Amino acid sequence: MEYIIATSSTADLPRTWLEAHHIPFISYSYTVKDKVYEDDCREESRAAVYQGMRNGDLLKTSMINEFVYYDFFKSLLETGRDVIFLDMSRQMSVSFANATNAAEKVRAEFPDRQLYVMDTYCISGGLGVLVQNMVKCAEAGMSYYDVIVWGEEHKLKIAHRFTVDDLNYLKAGGRVSNASALVGSLLNIKPVLYVPDRGTLDVVKKARGRRAALRAITDGIIHDLSAVDPTGREICILHADCLADAEHVRDTVKAVYPQLGEITISSLGVVIGAHCGPGLLAVFYLCGGRRPE
Repeated sequence: MEYIIATSSTADLPRTWLEAHHIPFISYSYTVKDKVYEDDCREESRAAVYQGMRNGDLLKTSMINEFVYYDFFKSLLETGRDVIFLDMSRQMSVSFANATNAAEKVRAEFPDRQLYVMDTYCISGGLGVLVQNMVKCAEAGMSYYDVIVWGEEHKLKIAHRFTVDDLNYLKAGGRVSNASALVGSLLNIKPVLYVPDRGTLDVVKKARGRRAALRAITDGIIHDLSAVDPTGREICILHADCLADAEHVRDTVKAVYPQLGEITISSLGVVIGAHCGPGLLAVFYLCGGRRPE
């Protein structure tokens, strides 16, 4: 590519894909038992984190500060190429403000280069879907500005569907109250979450039991695909130590739409997983527009 597309570890893309397509990424960090780790996007690191969480480990995540973004952007522009940078929605992390502040400083030092920081309104695998498709456009020969236009036109057409298994993680993050978490746990309530156009992560449904939550996910996917041509359309499924559930969702959707393209399954990244816990399952794909129903 004549320019660089870069992202963050919160795109939750596999390290193997990032390296194969030469995509630089900046890493968020997390802390386990007072030891700080960088989110390296490796499957084995993610699997180890979720196993540790099931054994009682508590994770803390940290934003990326302005100075780290500055060094990252500077290193990219020093290659002599323009840069498009994609991070998760500004509504989900104050890191976005640090990125934009750092970008302003770096642009002043490289007046002949372009650095575009996109507010993606995406998180996790949704951000990953956006990155993958923009990289595909770039590798097909699309210009720097045309790739940006494609991203801006399609970023709100990426569906994000989640379900979590343990309400206590949402309680710790302030997304449900203590009382709701207690009652929900007693009644086996499993929230279904969605990222609407504003780029937040909202609880849109409360299913009674895991099976019902997975059914809500698959019903939503099937509904979305009924409004578009599903032929060759790709789906990304991420899971936090719940592979069997991910395979169930894949097989259910594929049975309805056998003409679909590749449905990939991989481990959820650490940052979102730290806030939602083991058992989180998430599905991402391009559709006609975001509809949480």
